[in-house]
Amino acid sequence: MFKKLLVVVLSSLALFAAGGPSLVETTKIIKGEVNPLQEFVGTVKFDRNSVLAAQNSGVVKNINFEVGDSVKKGQTLIQIDADLLNAQVKSARANAKSAKKDYERYSKLLETKSVSKKQYDDMELKSITTQSTLNELEIQKEKKSIKAPYSGIMVEKSIDLGEWVNAGTSLASIVDTSKAEITFNVPLSIYYGLKKDDTYDIRVGKNIIKGKMSGAIPSGDKLTRTFPVKFKANTSKIFVFDGQEAKVSLSKNAIQEALIVPRDAVIKRFGQNIVFIIDDKMIAQMIPVQIIAYLEDQVAIEGQGLAKGQQIVSKGNERVFPNSLVKIINK
Repeated sequence: MFKKLLVVVLSSLALFAAGGPSLVETTKIIKGEVNPLQEFVGTVKFDRNSVLAAQNSGVVKNINFEVGDSVKKGQTLIQIDADLLNAQVKSARANAKSAKKDYERYSKLLETKSVSKKQYDDMELKSITTQSTLNELEIQKEKKSIKAPYSGIMVEKSIDLGEWVNAGTSLASIVDTSKAEITFNVPLSIYYGLKKDDTYDIRVGKNIIKGKMSGAIPSGDKLTRTFPVKFKANTSKIFVFDGQEAKVSLSKNAIQEALIVPRDAVIKRFGQNIVFIIDDKMIAQMIPVQIIAYLEDQVAIEGQGLAKGQQIVSKGNERVFPNSLVKIINK
């Protein structure tokens, strides 16, 4: 095989040196239906990104995470000192229990008319009031524990042990890295080719993820005449970061017929994509082309003078020059 290739190369060089034809392989241009694609660059943003704040004032007693830790929904992240509140809850619970017993006792006494209706009503009000006080204190106690609102990654810690915090003080930040929102700015012609809830392949780093088109924001860029289109994606199985670059190839709203050739038939020459077609006199004609879609090992192209059925150089085109004589070796 190597010797055969060497003979072909040496023969080609000899012919070229002697002004002979270049040895090439050709194929015929075919026509097919394609959906023209255009690549867009967008930005990854985590769907949920929350700043956790203190709901009650107090001293930070425990911090149960480090930046970068994975946490589960409901996990206690920060504990603010609640010793005084715990004592108040204990006292209120005893008062509520006592008031409830008294209310139940007065209910029986009212049946035998051993107490007046007013005495009964006063005891009922006392039972309700003490229970309300207990409920309020328990809610305040619960707010002393800062819990993860969802499973995610801790990305910031804004306080230290022993630090006094007031209600509203930022304590930490958490992100849900399992779900991402990816935004691309696209022209209206591309938007018309999209369907809400359809999935599209989005490249993030070395990974291809499935993104579901979730909607468009009707606020465009007046200079570029584009507007944001958002996609939702599950990123639980890959590593991505907020602000990472993403790429997607999107099509317009209609399938069109196009001329299709092997990828190797298109080469760069003089700073542009070109192909060589062979006329009936075995002369190579160079034609600039535009690639409108990629189809695995083929491409869809358009260019002035191209037509279905023409012979196009698929191999050896790097040795061909405009209007040069060629010899087809794969007939």
